[in-house]
This record gives sequence, structure tokens and C-alpha cells, in this order.
Amino acid sequence: MPPAIDDLSSFGLFGGLSGEVLEFLAARLAQTQFAAGDTVFREGDSGRELYIVLSGEMEVLKHSERHQADVRVAVLGPGDWFGEMSVLSVQHRSASVRTLSPALLLKVPASTIDDLYRHDIKAYALFVLNIAREISRRLRVADGILADLVVSVVHRRGSPAG
Repeated sequence: MPPAIDDLSSFGLFGGLSGEVLEFLAARLAQTQFAAGDTVFREGDSGRELYIVLSGEMEVLKHSERHQADVRVAVLGPGDWFGEMSVLSVQHRSASVRTLSPALLLKVPASTIDDLYRHDIKAYALFVLNIAREISRRLRVADGILADLVVSVVHRRGSPAG
């Protein structure tokens, strides 16, 4: 069942897109349900789609070689999206995503993004810019966490910082 256009306009991913473009996209998107504990994809998988969380909670897991375990790096909820890195970079998935509760996701295939490029290049540019803004926001958060971690490690070892 395709999403309603009003639903799409509420997500930052589609921010600034016209009603006509939202109609174009809505006709090409499908909702997918997952049970609690389901894996949406695994780190290292090939990926040609991104997902928007309509309902439920997801956890993003990154494999730690040092501890041979998966470490939770984020929890996502309604309105968040994930999987965009593989779509843009055409590389394997950089993390795993698993459901914490029953979830309803909106799947955005790379082919739909390619269709948008051919349909309306300005809308495509805005869509990609929306993704870039979110990636930038996430990088700022990760930089802050990394800085705090480095200070914590240096402080624990008793070495003077900086």
C-alpha cells in the first residue's frame, strides 16, 4: 500500500518537495512490516534501498572486531531513516539494523531515486541535499561522542590533554 502524500511531507527526507513530486514518489514506494527482533539488513550486505521508520523502534549495530561482538550505536524511531549510505555510495552496508519492536517501514529503492533524477533533477538535488544534511548532523553527533571518549581515555590514563 503506497503512503499518503501528507505522510511523506512530514519526513525531513522529503522536505521542500512539491506535491507533484511527492505524488510521483508515493506511487513508487511500499510499506514493509517487521516483527520484533527481525534483522532488516546486516553489516556487509549489499544494499540498494533506504528505509524510513513509520512506526516501531530500530537499533543500529556495528561489529567490533576487538570484542567480536555487535555494539549498539543508535536507536531509531518514527520519522528517522537509515540505509542511505549504501544507496549513495553504492558500497556494502556499514552497519546492521534490527527491530526492537514490531515495525512498519517505508522502503525507498535506489531505482526510485534514479527515477526521481530523470523525472525532476531539481527535486532529486533537494532530496540528496536532505540526505546530506542528516548525514552531516549524524557526523557532528559522532564527532562529539568521539571527542568525549578521547578526553575520557586520556583522563583515565593520567596523561595531560592537549
